[in-house]
Amino acid sequence: MAELFEYKCPNCGGAIEFDTASQKMKCPYCDSEFDVEALKNMDNRLSEQKPDEFTWEKGGQKNWDENEEEKMCLFVCKSCGGEIVADENTAATECPYCNNPVVMSGRLSGTLKPDYVIPFKLDKNMAKQTLKAYTKKKKFAPNLFKTENKLEEIKGIYVPFWLFDSDATANVNFKATRTTHWSDKKYRYTKTDYFDVFRSGNMRFQNIPVDGSSKMADDLMESIEPFDFGEAVDFQTAYLSGFLADKYDVSMENSIERANQRIKSSCEETLRTTVSGFETVSTEGSSVWVSNGVAKYALYPVWIMNTVYKGERLTFAMNGQTGKLVGNIPVSKAKLAALFAALSIIGTPIITLIVGLIGLFD
Repeated sequence: MAELFEYKCPNCGGAIEFDTASQKMKCPYCDSEFDVEALKNMDNRLSEQKPDEFTWEKGGQKNWDENEEEKMCLFVCKSCGGEIVADENTAATECPYCNNPVVMSGRLSGTLKPDYVIPFKLDKNMAKQTLKAYTKKKKFAPNLFKTENKLEEIKGIYVPFWLFDSDATANVNFKATRTTHWSDKKYRYTKTDYFDVFRSGNMRFQNIPVDGSSKMADDLMESIEPFDFGEAVDFQTAYLSGFLADKYDVSMENSIERANQRIKSSCEETLRTTVSGFETVSTEGSSVWVSNGVAKYALYPVWIMNTVYKGERLTFAMNGQTGKLVGNIPVSKAKLAALFAALSIIGTPIITLIVGLIGLFD
């Protein structure tokens, strides 16, 4: 019995057929033409794409020894459920997440000991100055916010992170376009050429961080990256003196999926940088295989600052090593309205306006 093969147009998805006049495969729907050999190579490449495969092993996680546990206290927030670790000299304190009082529940036990810690490099005064400068440069923040927002609290907290190391092999296929324009006395013509671009490579990842605290938003922590692991040291309880530490409540096993996503995205972005000479490039599909994956447990320094403006509590986070700060600032509706009114008078194009606003909010 004869076997029927059907090729789909890479551009519109319609069925394409061999055109005897051009000796190429042609799509009757969008008039795209393809070399037979090129389609064959593309099919071969796509058939080689396999499902993602991620293999991880546990690192040599440590347990606290008895002497260390006796020096560490565990505080629990009755409001949000956060568990805070502090040294034995810490008196009653407030939860860095919701600002409610926390109560001591006992000595630390039943949790893993961090492998590494990055000590705080920037003190509380620097955090305050950074926040002040950050708010001052926001042109669309209400004037009263810049002068009347009250710094309700500022706390230095070590945030738990799982750090993932691995080797990765990635195959990625991209869809790329190149457009040509020309004209004659009657018409203007536009021709768009479509290309299937394949890239593959081997990569090594080290210390991919995944926030191990459910109370700390992942996007907030990723926004204050990177941390320089080159300054990490073997963990000792002395580094917690004067600071708080969040007890991890997201296990290494439950953090793996986030690590896989970051590795896959990094592989695609890295291979994307090798594709040049086109007007547009988009990722069509990828396969990533991770091997030799291990995880470590570390504490990273973060200053948490809570301010109050018109009864609303706003949270800012600053990298305690580099000083990078992020947080949401209210926007003055009056200032925005005045800007739109002024721009409408001078006829500023909407695209230019949007780009300008993005720049102002960065």
